[in-house]
Amino acid sequence: MTDTTRVLFTAKVHTIGGRDGGASLSSDGRLNIKHSIPGTPGTGTNPEQLFAAGWSACFEGAMGIAARKMKIAMPAGMAIDAEVDLCLGLDAYFLRGRLNVSLPGLEPDVARELIESGHRTCPYSKATRGNIDVLINLIKADSGPLVVVDSKAAPEKRL
Repeated sequence: MTDTTRVLFTAKVHTIGGRDGGASLSSDGRLNIKHSIPGTPGTGTNPEQLFAAGWSACFEGAMGIAARKMKIAMPAGMAIDAEVDLCLGLDAYFLRGRLNVSLPGLEPDVARELIESGHRTCPYSKATRGNIDVLINLIKADSGPLVVVDSKAAPEKRL
């Protein structure tokens, strides 16, 4: 079988010092950040924040592709609030994630279809599937959140 994979982009980042005072610099210089441990004072970000930013941006792009296929416009006030938890259980660290998606002006069934399509096609969502607990909520201004995706990690992934 021939591999037909086409690499669209390769991110290259050099990291020194890890999450406690370290730094990362991308090969093109566009990413130049300091790291800090979550919850500590000072400057710097952490891997969980970077993952949340990357996942939510990618997810929005995936929903945009779905919207174009459905021949609908993404609402101007569209937003995603991403939350990534760093957890400790049974002496092992693991992640949990939530995306709270706001699609103002769209009917709930259309919004659900966009979110489900985004979750199927977003590379970050594909990487999380079966590996971490994921909850994706549709946030409605006039009511509570509507759970669109609630998937659990395979038990062996938590070890």
